[in-house]
Amino acid sequence: MIEDKAALPERTTLSVSCSTQSAAILIVGNEILSGKVVDQNSIYLCRELRALGVDVRRISVVPDVPRLIGEEIQSCRHFDLVFTTGGVGPTHDDVTMEGVALGLGKALTHHPVLEEYLRQAYREKLNPATLRLAEVPEGTELINAEGLRFPVTRVENIYIFPGVPVLLRKKFDAIKQRFKGSPFFLKKIFLKGHEAEIAAHLNSTLHSFPELMLGSYPEWENPEYDLSLTLESKNLLYLERAHLFLLDLLPKEMVVRLE
Repeated sequence: MIEDKAALPERTTLSVSCSTQSAAILIVGNEILSGKVVDQNSIYLCRELRALGVDVRRISVVPDVPRLIGEEIQSCRHFDLVFTTGGVGPTHDDVTMEGVALGLGKALTHHPVLEEYLRQAYREKLNPATLRLAEVPEGTELINAEGLRFPVTRVENIYIFPGVPVLLRKKFDAIKQRFKGSPFFLKKIFLKGHEAEIAAHLNSTLHSFPELMLGSYPEWENPEYDLSLTLESKNLLYLERAHLFLLDLLPKEMVVRLE
C-alpha cells in the first residue's frame, strides 16, 4: 500500500513509451455469420498476439462477398498488421484472395511457385479447382517455415490464413516470432462488491495514469468474487505505481486476492 500519497503527483508524468504494433483480424465466412460454425480463430489470434505484445484493435466478420471483403481490407489498412482467416480454398465461396486484391487495388495473378507446391502435393489429383489456390493478389510474398507443407501468403501488411482452426494455428505458430514486440505486463485485483462502489476510484486512477489499460469485469455466478479488475501496461514501473495507487483507494474489505 502507498503510505504517502504526496509521493505521487496528481497526474503521473512517468513515460510509458513502448513500441506497440496494432492489428486487425478479419474473419471471412457465411458460416460464421449464420451461426453454423463457431468462430475459434479470433479468440486464438487475440491471445497469441497479446502474448507477443501486439495490440488487437478490431475484429470483423464479413460474408463471402469480394466487394465487402475489399471494403473491410481498405478500412483496416491503417493498422500495422492485418490477419484474414477463411475463404482460401478451391470452391465457389473461397473469395478472400479476390476480396483482398480489390481492397488493395491490385490484380489477381497466377503465382508459379504456388502452382509448383500444388503440383507436388496433389500430383495426378490436381485439377482446375485446386489450381485456383495459386491465384493471389499481385505482389504476394510466400513465407516458408519449418513444418509447413504450404507457405503463408502475405501481401503488404496483410497475412492470409485458412479458416480451418487446426491449419490456421499451425501456420501462425510457425511464423509468430516475426510479430514479437515488447510485452504487456498485467496485474489483477479480485473484489467482493459492485462496480458502482468503485467507479470513482477507477476514474481517479485513470486520471492519474491516463495511459493505463484498465478493465472491470463483473462475475455474476462466481462464489469467490464479484469483480475482476485488470491493469495493463508495457511499462512495468508505470503499472506497479498505478496498481498501488488503485489499491490504496479501494476499500480493504472488498479485496479478495491479487494476481
